[in-house]
Amino acid sequence: MSRDLEGVLVVSLEQAVAAPLATARLADAGARVIKVERPEGDFARGYDRLVHGESAYFVWINRGKESICLDLRQGDDLALLRRMVGKADVFVQNLAPGAADRLGVGAEAMRAAHPALIYVSISGYGEDGPYRDAKAYDMLIQGESGLLSINGTPEGAARVGISVCDIAAGETAFAGVLQSLIARGRTGQGRLVEVSLFHTMADWMNVPYLQAAYGGAAPARVGVRHPSIAPYGAFACADGREVLMAVQSDREWVALAAQVLGRPELGQDPRYATNVARVAHRAEVEAMIAPVLATHDREAAVRLLEAAGIACGRVSDLTDLQAHPQARHVTVDSPTGPVTMMGRGVRFADGGIGTGPVPAKGQHGAALRQEFS
Repeated sequence: MSRDLEGVLVVSLEQAVAAPLATARLADAGARVIKVERPEGDFARGYDRLVHGESAYFVWINRGKESICLDLRQGDDLALLRRMVGKADVFVQNLAPGAADRLGVGAEAMRAAHPALIYVSISGYGEDGPYRDAKAYDMLIQGESGLLSINGTPEGAARVGISVCDIAAGETAFAGVLQSLIARGRTGQGRLVEVSLFHTMADWMNVPYLQAAYGGAAPARVGVRHPSIAPYGAFACADGREVLMAVQSDREWVALAAQVLGRPELGQDPRYATNVARVAHRAEVEAMIAPVLATHDREAAVRLLEAAGIACGRVSDLTDLQAHPQARHVTVDSPTGPVTMMGRGVRFADGGIGTGPVPAKGQHGAALRQEFS
């Protein structure tokens, strides 16, 4: 397995999700990541106790790191942090805006002392602006960014069921670090990288933003349907499960009408022959499809749709995901035993992704104190 970032030292004063995810990706790529936790530990350790005593979030995004607990109110611990940052290639912090400056480890001070340092600051709303000091948990950013205005059903908004804003910001920070390492290789200079949950999610919202700003109408909440494609959504099957189906071309509609519905004349009916027409008559289109698929169990419905060349899938639950034939898994060690989880979304022909152990709180503290004394 290649270790693309071997020799890169990352020091991260981190907690929760966004920053730990970014540094977990760096650790997977071979960087040495020192996770600096508060004396009581990263509070994400206590989100739940479901992974044989460990937190699911913590196990997922903290593998391959070294852990040290520092009380930055104490001069010796703060001085130790500064020494570690002085040796680092990358320093990541997601304290509240201004907190790092008050500790003397803000971007201006650290980059002045260490010009080659890549300094990454992850926050809720950024380092300036009227919302700078506002609390910014994932659900709040889902609301402030407009995501909740388009996610859910006609009856009401629904929070995305994972911490999508935190995760998006963490992946954005990871990309920012990689870009900055390439730039530093050319110039020898580090840089400040600022990532915020709000700006990351606002960027992801650009399609509905542009539709509203230039098209005059914001997308409606349509559940699993698509606001501008039909038929597109979930249909109940005879076994109580649901199949997903998406018809994205008029040619596919012709095939669906003939091979699934058994009504080839619908392929040329002007009420349904084009996507624009089908969207206008969405309720009628779905009313024709639903009783046909309801006579089949889910797997039979999938086979029927696949035979017609119609894109389809299953509304899987977590049991389905655990046994999914397409899934890739990795196993990592943790303080309470091995944990098998879903593998990364990227795969390299030569390996390139590590799966180091999840550290216990402060596990490497004594060795790190000696190393950076």
